[in-house]
Amino acid sequence: MTRGGIVAKTALRNARVFDGRGLTEPRTVVIDGAVLGTDPAGAREIDAGGATLLPGFIDSHLHLERPEQLADLAEWGVTTGLDMACWPAERVAALRTAGPADFRSAGLPLIGPDGLHSTIPEMPASAIVTTPEAAVRFVEARVTEGVDYVKGVAEAPGDGGPPAEALQALVDTARKRGLDAVVHAATPGAYHVAVATGARFVTHVPVVGRIAAEDVAAMKAAGQTAIPTLTMMEGALAFFAGAAGDYLANVAALRAAGVEILAGTDANGGSGAPVAVAHGASLHHEFELLAEAGLSSVEILRAATVDPAQAFGLTDRGEIRPGLRADLVLVDGDPVADLSATRAIRAVWCAGREISR
Repeated sequence: MTRGGIVAKTALRNARVFDGRGLTEPRTVVIDGAVLGTDPAGAREIDAGGATLLPGFIDSHLHLERPEQLADLAEWGVTTGLDMACWPAERVAALRTAGPADFRSAGLPLIGPDGLHSTIPEMPASAIVTTPEAAVRFVEARVTEGVDYVKGVAEAPGDGGPPAEALQALVDTARKRGLDAVVHAATPGAYHVAVATGARFVTHVPVVGRIAAEDVAAMKAAGQTAIPTLTMMEGALAFFAGAAGDYLANVAALRAAGVEILAGTDANGGSGAPVAVAHGASLHHEFELLAEAGLSSVEILRAATVDPAQAFGLTDRGEIRPGLRADLVLVDGDPVADLSATRAIRAVWCAGREISR
């Protein structure tokens, strides 16, 4: 509810709150403008009736092209989308204020001359990088555009990706400029290349073929984070005739080693992607696949709330406590006991504004 364009104060009473460990006893949560407050005086009151209040979900790997995709995210409780390839810079700038969901972006990704990404329609030639010097210039161009992190695409040696030294320059230059790097890796060979760079995030897991045990161990030792995008990997299995698929086993191996895992879907509008993945709704399917891979419901809920917020430096969200952004999802049921309850959405707030569902 708004009054004169200003978000009104709202008190959600009798809500069980997901605190990163489980659900609290029913309590009152105050939405005070765009943030969470403490004083319910004068607030519009909503009786949650014991429903569960979660921090707004964060999808840690998606692709945005149009403002309506941000609305789709919010419809399903995804209040922050972390985009992994969006260009030109003017489009990124426009989406930043399109709402209702919030948006972060890597801008243009760094790719090789002959990998699959080089065949994407309208992929600019400037994305193709083959030397460390060019990688430095690439990062500096992204910094000028105001990206939130940078992304590179690793391929196995011989598969047309950027040379390993160019990817390393991407990661090193980004670090010098205070930015994290995300490296795409969808085969065991590409995973080895990506892990060796020391990039903060490695996104995807191989659909077919296992990540080498030494690469899993190296990820843990280096404190790297995996964003498996199992929804995309499940869809891509259709391109491997007769294969059983190793994507769930790969996530299980990462989890067993103690590698941090975040929830991301690779949601996209179908342009240039092997499989179209719906924005918003797909995150709930991602939860189901992460459960199949062995993650607990608490681990999965953290993987879409507090953990990505901390990993990506989004210090104003991911938890429900005073002073943070009022990004909230109210659901019927107990998602810790039954993860499917995340789909039973009663209300969503993005920066204190209740969206129309």
